[in-house]
Amino acid sequence: MLTKKQLDLLEFIQKRLQRDGVPPSFDEMKEALDLRSKSGIHRLITALEERGFIRRLAHRARAIEIVKLPESLGGAPAGFTPQVIEGDRPNGPRPSDAQTLEAVYAMELPVMGRIAAGVPIEAISEVSHRVAVPAGMISGASDHYALEVHGDSMIDAGINDGDVVVIRETKVAADGDIVVALIEGAEATLKRFYRKGNAIALEAANPAYETRVFPSDKIDVQGRLVGLIRTY
Repeated sequence: MLTKKQLDLLEFIQKRLQRDGVPPSFDEMKEALDLRSKSGIHRLITALEERGFIRRLAHRARAIEIVKLPESLGGAPAGFTPQVIEGDRPNGPRPSDAQTLEAVYAMELPVMGRIAAGVPIEAISEVSHRVAVPAGMISGASDHYALEVHGDSMIDAGINDGDVVVIRETKVAADGDIVVALIEGAEATLKRFYRKGNAIALEAANPAYETRVFPSDKIDVQGRLVGLIRTY
């Protein structure tokens, strides 16, 4: 049984993972649950981990994955065990393991090079290689591409140096979205997007980096983060 705060936090993490492909920062959790300090978030996360709902990844700053969900959030009923019935299938042969994996990793995206999660680097437009991604990361009719992350400015959003981010091409963004931003047509960076009147703020998820503010006509959104691939 989860408390209301524990359930609210688990639901918030689930929605942000579905939307962005990465978990929210502790500051975002604190704000979403209207708590006064991060210590309350630490206690809630510890409780969720002890109850087996989430897992914190070792040596990864604020990297969280959801292990299971309660019924109220679409999880399986308590004590549920799937039934497997041996026998012939009337609808054709059983797919091989390779076919099953192919169905899960059904998309290949071009990796357009490296994107700065730190000081902006030159925009990259040439394909360096291709990467297989889960089909569930690809949504709608928009084009998608991938970028390798260089730097640590988004580490509190669960995005680390060397990760591959999946980007959905779009020219528009809402406040708080993690976007690929093109600065003055020459430099590209991965940051959170916020509108400030006639200006645009590109905010890091690492207190070591300052928020950079530009006139809105100097920034072009090139896409929004929808997923992340990490190799251990």
